Parts: sequence; structure tokens; C-alpha cells
Amino acid sequence: MITATPRPAPQEHARPAPPHAVRTARQEDAPALAELSRPFVRSGALRERPVELYAAHAADFLVAEAADGTLAGCVGLRTHRAAPAEGGGRAGVVYNFCVAGHRQGSGVGAALLRAVLATAHAERLGALFTATTGGGGLFLRYGFAPTTARLAPPSWAASLDPRRNARILTKSL
Repeated sequence: MITATPRPAPQEHARPAPPHAVRTARQEDAPALAELSRPFVRSGALRERPVELYAAHAADFLVAEAADGTLAGCVGLRTHRAAPAEGGGRAGVVYNFCVAGHRQGSGVGAALLRAVLATAHAERLGALFTATTGGGGLFLRYGFAPTTARLAPPSWAASLDPRRNARILTKSL
């Protein structure tokens, strides 16, 4: 008689979630953009924006769309005249960057940030700026560095609420 040590049955390995399609938002995405942003507004990480504002500025937004058609994340990119100290060219401001709680850690934020960087390069922007009330880890991993409001686009810097104590980050392109 031959005895063998039982082997565990082969198990299927968890497959990574398929990549999310990143696309430009459309006006009809405005309610979903507002809903996606709502938890971040409640936490104080984002400013509240009405649905109408999302609709009016839909072209600013890139969205990550999950396979089921829901929005997994979004990020806005608006072009501004750069600060005179930066040569006065054009700079981009990254804003309203958020990823649905259940999608965080799955690469959605990185995909959105790579898409923003590609868009900024295609538009020949000289730099990108953002303000964050968090640590900004993803931005820092992608080459952003702390800066001051003096170097940011003046119209955007003037709109920052000092009570939020946001950290300003920039990346030269």
C-alpha cells in the first residue's frame, strides 16, 4: 500500500480588478461627481460644490469609470495663468481629487493622476499645483513638492481658504 500526503486542492488566486477606464466627464456625470465628492466634503477634505457647478465645469474633470458604469474616482484640472515668478505662462491646478472609499488602494487614484499628468503635458502646461488638507502621499510619489502660494497661479491662490490650512504642492512639467 502506498500512502501519500494529501495536498490542498488548488485554489484560484484572486485576480486583480480590471483597470478603470479614465475619460473626460460629461455634463450628465454632474450628480455622480457630487455624490462621489460628498464624503470628502463632510470630512472637510473638499469644498462643497453644487451639482450645477460640476455640470458647468464637467470638461475640467477626468473620471475613472468602473466596469459597472459607476464612477470610482474623479479629478479636476483647470488651466490658469502662472504666477509672474513662474514666468507668467500657463499652469494647471488639480482639484476635487477623490476616490470612492471602497475603491481606495486599488490604483484608481494613480490612474487618475497619470491621466492628469498626460493631459497637462499635452496642453504644454509649465507646472501643476494642488492644495491638500491630507498628507499628499500620492502627489509626492509622483514628483510633487511643497511650495508657497506666492508661486501658484494668483487667481487660484487668492481663492484658497486659509482656515483650511491646506498644504500647497507643485510639480514642474
